[in-house]
Amino acid sequence: MDVTLHISKEKIQGDIPLTALHLRGWLNAQSEEALLAEARIAYDEGARYLLLDLAEVDTLTSAGMRAMHKVYKLFTPQEERLKALRVKMCNAPQQVYDVLGITGFLHNIPNYETLREAVESFKE
Repeated sequence: MDVTLHISKEKIQGDIPLTALHLRGWLNAQSEEALLAEARIAYDEGARYLLLDLAEVDTLTSAGMRAMHKVYKLFTPQEERLKALRVKMCNAPQQVYDVLGITGFLHNIPNYETLREAVESFKE
């Protein structure tokens, strides 16, 4: 079993431009920095809205959740944390969705069942 994390990036033009990071593999302590690095690159390239596609995430650990929280903080200015949703997720497999629900992540970073629904949810 491949426990590495593979990340591909896609720019999507919906109502507002956003960047999608498609994750495949394990999101854990070994891959935490890889996710943060890709998110920083997207941010430095001008992305202000980010979609994390979790369709092929096999395992999500506490370190992976910590990485997603850091990505959320990077993209969401302090004054907007209760108003704007700049980071969203989609396609979380059931076992990943359950972990996200139990830990409260879904209160700040919503998950959509499909990529299309997530893209359409980003509005100005």
